[in-house]
Amino acid sequence: MMESRSPICNTCGEEIGVKSNGEFFVACHECSFPICKACLEYEFKEGRRICLRCGNPYDENVFDDVETKTSKTQSIVPTHINNTPQVDSGIHARHISTVSTIDSDLNDEYGNPIWKNRVESWKDKKDKKSKKKKKDSKATKAEEHEAQIPTQQHMEDMPPNTEAGATDALSVVIPIPRTKITSYRIVIIMRLIILALFFNYRITHPVDSAYGLWLTSVICEIWFAVSWVLDQFPKWSPINRETYIDRLSARFEREGEQSQLAAVDFFVSTVDPLKEPPLITANTVLSILALDYPVDKVSCYVSDDGAAMLSFESLVETADFARKWVPFCKKYSIEPRAPEFYFSLKIDYLRDKVQPSFVKERRAMKRDYEEFKIRMNALVAKAQKTPEEGWTMQDGTSWPGNNTRDHPGMIQVFLGYSGARDVEGNELPRLVYVSREKRPGYQHHKKAGAENALVRVSAVLTNAPFILNLDCDHYVNNSKAVREAMCFLMDPVVGQDVCFVQFPQRFDGIDKSDRYANRNIVFFDVNMRGLDGIQGPVYVGTGTVFRRQALYGYSPPSKPRILPQSSSSSCCCLTKKKPTQDPSEIYKDAKREELDAAIFNLGDLDNYDEYERSMLISQTSFEKTFGLSAVFIESTLMENGGVPDSVNPSTLIKEAIHVISCGYEEKTEWGKEIGWIYGSITEDILTGFKMHCRGWRSIYCMPLRPAFKGSAPINLSDRLHQVLRWALGSVEIFLSRHCPLWYGCSGGRLKLLQRLAYINTIVYPFTSLPLVAYCTLPAICLLTGKFIIPTLSNLASMLFLGLFISIILTSVLELRWSGVSIEDLWRNEQFWVIGGVSAHLFAVFQGFLKMLAGLDTNFTVTSKTADDLEFGELYIVKWTTLLIPPTSLLIINLVGVVAGFSDALNKGYEAWGPLFGKVFFAFWVILHLYPFLKGLMGRQNRTPTIVILWSILLASVFSLVWVRINPFVSKTDTTSLSQNCLLIDC
Repeated sequence: MMESRSPICNTCGEEIGVKSNGEFFVACHECSFPICKACLEYEFKEGRRICLRCGNPYDENVFDDVETKTSKTQSIVPTHINNTPQVDSGIHARHISTVSTIDSDLNDEYGNPIWKNRVESWKDKKDKKSKKKKKDSKATKAEEHEAQIPTQQHMEDMPPNTEAGATDALSVVIPIPRTKITSYRIVIIMRLIILALFFNYRITHPVDSAYGLWLTSVICEIWFAVSWVLDQFPKWSPINRETYIDRLSARFEREGEQSQLAAVDFFVSTVDPLKEPPLITANTVLSILALDYPVDKVSCYVSDDGAAMLSFESLVETADFARKWVPFCKKYSIEPRAPEFYFSLKIDYLRDKVQPSFVKERRAMKRDYEEFKIRMNALVAKAQKTPEEGWTMQDGTSWPGNNTRDHPGMIQVFLGYSGARDVEGNELPRLVYVSREKRPGYQHHKKAGAENALVRVSAVLTNAPFILNLDCDHYVNNSKAVREAMCFLMDPVVGQDVCFVQFPQRFDGIDKSDRYANRNIVFFDVNMRGLDGIQGPVYVGTGTVFRRQALYGYSPPSKPRILPQSSSSSCCCLTKKKPTQDPSEIYKDAKREELDAAIFNLGDLDNYDEYERSMLISQTSFEKTFGLSAVFIESTLMENGGVPDSVNPSTLIKEAIHVISCGYEEKTEWGKEIGWIYGSITEDILTGFKMHCRGWRSIYCMPLRPAFKGSAPINLSDRLHQVLRWALGSVEIFLSRHCPLWYGCSGGRLKLLQRLAYINTIVYPFTSLPLVAYCTLPAICLLTGKFIIPTLSNLASMLFLGLFISIILTSVLELRWSGVSIEDLWRNEQFWVIGGVSAHLFAVFQGFLKMLAGLDTNFTVTSKTADDLEFGELYIVKWTTLLIPPTSLLIINLVGVVAGFSDALNKGYEAWGPLFGKVFFAFWVILHLYPFLKGLMGRQNRTPTIVILWSILLASVFSLVWVRINPFVSKTDTTSLSQNCLLIDC
């Protein structure tokens, strides 16, 4: 009998089938999304001609020459692996890859004490699960005789009045119009060709009189071209997405029934309450608690990594105020649901409000909020001076976190337990305070370690299948934001392989001109939408909804299982001998397995009884991966989340304290393969990169109303320090084993354009070196009278003109499909130069110093406080060494312009032509650094004295070099001069 390894259709569950040439039917050649011919014909009939996963259009000839296999064909793959179980509420079963440890002897680690309770609990549940297995077996037999129902219908039966096919998808991909994207791609290719011709001319036409300057400029230009390729080509297939929240509600929230929406655990991180004001954190927490989402599905965990009593007391006040604020928001559909930002809106709040009591209740709520602010400010004022004996709680006991570097773990549940209800008697979401244990001698890994501690605490207490993490200064601006994400994550087709949904970051309190590009519009509206058309956007640290199983290091369900290879078929002697597997393929399979933190295939557990399962799990090294917590490990095996039934609720807090102990992660995979990844201060990029390497994809969600809003450092010094931290993290990743240049290359699950995007995220700081050199060249050319470009011929002039036109066209077409304004694009270009010659340059040197000398860079929390004056921070100038390089470049180029004009005046008319090109490049530098110059002056046009002194010193050095070269005096032949002197009769 012939063997079958045909993939399974993700829509109907039938085998995909093969063509007449023996190859499997593939509908989408971009992502190989598994869908059979029948389901694809239905998609075409409904007018959907784009891939459900990647958004690329299907090939029109996909239906040619297809033969479908019958379901009677025998497969060597076990049934429990091929048949994906149907799961309630759209949560798919995790997939864990197989490793060699599954074949180990079952008696090796018998009697491990940590699993005794776990074994007993499984024995108690054996009867319950046996009944469920009988029902499942009956359902399986029925499916063998009947056609399988599509996955969408397994989720639920649609209402009778719903149009067929209209409510199948919870989201849809909207490709960029073909007229826009085609012209955009053509210009990119044309620009690439022009660049090749341009470099051919530049390399073959050296400037002998200024060979050093010419060579430097060519090297810089080649690097800029490579950077452009890395930045441009991941934008090759940008897409838009549209969600249907009403369909989500119709499917999972039927009237009269309990909501089937998946639960979500929110993570809010804070470190220093004096730099991150408790009032801002409180607004973030209140916006979470007031979400438009079932209250029993929401849990908010606040991580206080500084163990500050101020954070604890402010959370007590926040929980008390939430009892009034949450019902008010839900009663009147308030937006946004952060009180500070709602009450500061300059709009007519009476518009569209029909309830007569609204005005009265709003005034009362605003008065309550003002009183709440007074209490919070009093706490902050009290915390300014720490008592010598340390802080004391209300019951007279000493605060456990008085020593921030040596304290036990602390957990306090404020809301979500019996009796904690709002003023109207309704249940409130859970609110939990967490401060992990800190002890000297342990590496705590800063924010990444705090996030991993929250992962374990939430798994023990609530174990929601999805996690949403926010910075303490990013509040929920759209109360339906979680529903937007669930349109992707709970979709039975789209959400199967989605590890996280990323929302764009939007900011309040930034000046209208956005002088330092704080909004990052080009990145969030152009680059991220381009990545969404490949394998998904990168993780940017906040505003992200994760699938918990992806954080645990599991592979996506659709990842092909690597089966043992045999030299011949096991059927009969008439079958043909299989070709020996190529060694490179074996190596590739081994590399794929290395990328997974999973221990074994979860489906294999179905072959054992309850007791054997516990022994198998024990000895397949689950403890070595997740740590010594039976409760936590059992939670990782629960497909739909929730607290295990076998766990005693009274012991949960004790277990939660255990999983946040400082030594819990020792000799485990935390921070290496699971959770937030350690090794860089930009742990977000590294964490998302590992997920994409395992085969997961991410999705970019841009609702009309921004989902989250935050605050950004708007003054020059803080902005440069923020960029320095990002750039330093990229350099650390570049110098680590996770460098995208080589990590995961043999696995084959990271797409080429996605890899280019990740390479761009780690090499962009190195552009600072050629950028500084290139910004210095105009001044040197003006001071020396030399130039980096020879006299241009007609062909060379056409090349230069074509290059400038292609650059302009690329920007114009990019603005056309993205909707970004010209001002935002120009601000982005300006700050690219400002950050490149300052923060990026320092990041490169600090990164190499850390690698070579072991000098670590302390993470500085950006202050979230603001001046009472509007945009008061914008004019604050704080001394930092980052200000020296760009200030020096400004002065040098200004001096060079003056020297160039002086030289032209001395030489006459013929000197003005060459001067034009030199001055053009000098003004290019000055215009890009103009926002820096404006910020350096401040409101009162005052600059720190040290900055002026350093800049004058450097400018003086270059001026002395210029005088030494003496470009104003024409060079004379000393030999002829001496001969003339001999003829003179003295």
